[in-house]
Amino acid sequence: MRARRSLVAVSVAALAALSLAACGRSAPDVAAYVGDSRYSVDRVDAIYEDAQRQYADAVRSQSPQTPSPAELRSSVTRQDVLNLLVAIDLGKRVVADKGLQVTDQISPEQIQQALRMPATTEYTKLWGEWVDLSSTLQQSLPPADLSDESLMAVYHALEKTGAIQPGLSVDQVRQAFGEAGFVRTATALSSALQEQAEKSDVRVNPRFGVTGVPSLVNTGQSFVFYSLPYVDQDGPVTDISTPEAPASDSPAPGAV
Repeated sequence: MRARRSLVAVSVAALAALSLAACGRSAPDVAAYVGDSRYSVDRVDAIYEDAQRQYADAVRSQSPQTPSPAELRSSVTRQDVLNLLVAIDLGKRVVADKGLQVTDQISPEQIQQALRMPATTEYTKLWGEWVDLSSTLQQSLPPADLSDESLMAVYHALEKTGAIQPGLSVDQVRQAFGEAGFVRTATALSSALQEQAEKSDVRVNPRFGVTGVPSLVNTGQSFVFYSLPYVDQDGPVTDISTPEAPASDSPAPGAV
């Protein structure tokens, strides 16, 4: 995968989002509103359960011994699913506004090993669609300035996956990241998504946590999947380095 695809997306700016209780957009069976689009809790559940079922089947078929219940459970969460649905919707709206043409560059088969998820799951297919969308957008946007805040937002998100040494200072992160071109392009993309999310009046169901942009980084040896929060159901994100995951799900995918 080429360097321009090494980071799908990051979000480093606070984004205002009203709760579902406002303006009558409060149906408990709706996970998120994006403009006139509704993403139901049932759809999120279906994608999540399909991913878990196919993951467990794949583990059973590849294991010489009977796997434990923990081994049969993927680290994918319902929050991960909602993040993809919202990001893809916003990405499509930005692409349409800019009159861009999205090309099919990544297939589910190409990322299934990195995701540790069968290509036949809708979750993996959504990831493939998001990689194509975000790659197209990144190519059309001028790189953003590299601030300490954007640099550390990426670092803290990667730190949570265990893919990078914890407790580094800003100077140490700058040294580790080098020119950090992937942070610049991703920051530009996050700004475009932020603007579109505000225009589309994104609202999320309080049962979910902070909505984040699905992201991946190529370390040169593996891909690390993570998420940077940008939409909070109660308002602007004020501490993007410490999102809280829903208690009912397992942690988001880390290094693979």
